Amino acid sequence: MANAPTKPTSPVKKESTSSGMFATLTIPICIVVAILIYFFILGQPTNFADGDVEKGTAANFFGQIYRGGKLVPVIMSYLLMVIVFSIERFVVIGKASGTGNVDAFVRKIQTALNAGNIDAANSECDKQKGSVANVIKAGLKKYREMESDELLTVDQKSLAIQKDIEEATALEMPMLEQNLTIIATLVSIGTLTGLLGTVFGMIKAFGELAAAGATNQTALSASISEALVNTALGISTSALSIIMYNVFTSKIDNLTYAIDETGFSIVQTFGASHKK
Repeated sequence: MANAPTKPTSPVKKESTSSGMFATLTIPICIVVAILIYFFILGQPTNFADGDVEKGTAANFFGQIYRGGKLVPVIMSYLLMVIVFSIERFVVIGKASGTGNVDAFVRKIQTALNAGNIDAANSECDKQKGSVANVIKAGLKKYREMESDELLTVDQKSLAIQKDIEEATALEMPMLEQNLTIIATLVSIGTLTGLLGTVFGMIKAFGELAAAGATNQTALSASISEALVNTALGISTSALSIIMYNVFTSKIDNLTYAIDETGFSIVQTFGASHKK
């Protein structure tokens, strides 16, 4: 008995390599940019009373952030990473979705399949483009191959189509999920780094008060306020990371569902039209 072919009809994707290079370059660049912002924008003398960066009181919001300490540029680099990787994911997932509405595309494919018009379905894939269209087109190509194969049973042919769609999906999905791990990681380390900066600030504040030998409520309040800048930045970074991560996973789930739904329609259509 002949076995269903296992060779996928979809080309191997190379986007994961370029995406990995993007991450490798983005992380150090964000760190450098954050350091430059910290020293040359937040650390401007105009942001402090009497222009004294070292001892002057913060004259505005920028100066107050600068007073947060040396961990501030680290947290700022996290925030920049979230923004940059979010933009990159929006572009990649947008391209993967194709040129039109995915739900409308799925309905058109199902209509063409129900009418037995495989050429129309292929034409819709060419118009739509993107990951969903690539997977469906791979399934339709295997559909054509199985129509001319006289060695396999209908069930084996249906299994071969389904397997090819699954393999094509496995090639497309990693590209969509690339760099999401970085955004997910920033959810945790943003808050933790912010809390660490606050702890360091509190230690410094109380150490200076102890050395002064007297309680100065104004100085203590100012020091605590500066220390809490780290917490505020860390929580803001984590909140943005959570929102972006959930947005992207939701978009990927929608694309996966569209692929599964259409792939199931292809297999069912083939089985129904070739059963004797």
